[in-house]
Amino acid sequence: MDLNSLLLFVVACLAINMIPGPDVIYIVSNTMKGKMASGMKAAVGLGAGYFIHTLAACLGLSAIILSSALAFSVVKWLGAAYLVYLGIQSLISMWRGGNKIVVSENTETNRNVFVQGVIVSVLNPKVALFFLSFLPQFIDTSTGSASIQLLMLGLLFSALATVCNILYASVGSWVFSRPNSERYSRTLEGVSGVLLIGLAGKVAISER
Repeated sequence: MDLNSLLLFVVACLAINMIPGPDVIYIVSNTMKGKMASGMKAAVGLGAGYFIHTLAACLGLSAIILSSALAFSVVKWLGAAYLVYLGIQSLISMWRGGNKIVVSENTETNRNVFVQGVIVSVLNPKVALFFLSFLPQFIDTSTGSASIQLLMLGLLFSALATVCNILYASVGSWVFSRPNSERYSRTLEGVSGVLLIGLAGKVAISER
């Protein structure tokens, strides 16, 4: 992958993973209910789940690539359409507002936070669908093994997502307890929406 595409991938990963969503709620809630260690366990557990999704996406997409170049092109275009949908949803959410995260502090802390984090991530169908739509946008079958590219991109995404989750475990409870947390959420949703739509546009103007 050329440097520009790699930088685009990293920026998109960071923007997407910084959006407050179910994973963030899970991490922040465990941090607020227990100690910082609970939030860290939740973040690492989710990261392990992302790695499982990476392996599944590599196996599935690699099989498609080997079977038919046309089939892989169809997957890329369907993935691009899904990314446009996600981007539009993020922009609508930013426009409407009202997405302030409220975390209950009264629930008992779960002792198996790590295991639960893995399960939450693995059993989330939206994560699997996102992986299948996101990773192919950066694959160039003419430059090397598509399977290796998928694996490396998936691992990079999982690592960046885990870093973002650990960041939320560290400062998330403080951020979402402040009065202006809704503005923070809406800003990230807007940035992510633009990036997702731009990422889909990358497919439309690509020669390959």
